[in-house]
Amino acid sequence: MGVVMGVIVAVIVVMALVLSVLSRQQEAPGLVDARLAPCPETPNCVCSEYPEQQAYVAPLPVEGDAAAAWQRARSAIEQSGGKIAHEEETYIAATYTSLLFRFVDDLELRLDRDAGVIHIRSASRVGRSDLGANSKRVARLLEHFTQSVSDSKQTGQPN
Repeated sequence: MGVVMGVIVAVIVVMALVLSVLSRQQEAPGLVDARLAPCPETPNCVCSEYPEQQAYVAPLPVEGDAAAAWQRARSAIEQSGGKIAHEEETYIAATYTSLLFRFVDDLELRLDRDAGVIHIRSASRVGRSDLGANSKRVARLLEHFTQSVSDSKQTGQPN
């Protein structure tokens, strides 16, 4: 019985390592028709662009100056452990890497000045389930973003 368990554990570890390598070879999907890509049917993604999807999360609110909000969102990514991989005037692609198996997940932002929001998409590159990691990541991002709004109001800086 001990040998069988050892083989099962070895297979699981090898599979995780293979998925880890695969996750590092992919990139964020980017914009699709000027919007963030919709989430796949798997439960390892959340996105604010498509309120009709089960994976919907609320976008970041832009209060006041859009450029200042965009900079706060950028800072929130870095404060929450993300690394910005690609940046344009109204789009950011960032990556987050898990500690244990070094899985790479994507976080994308799109500034929608007309709607007064910053849309968010957070997705795992591999696997079916993320055990809530992407929802938690967006919550942490919102926490850092909101904290920076509070800080700027206390110091009299424009938000």
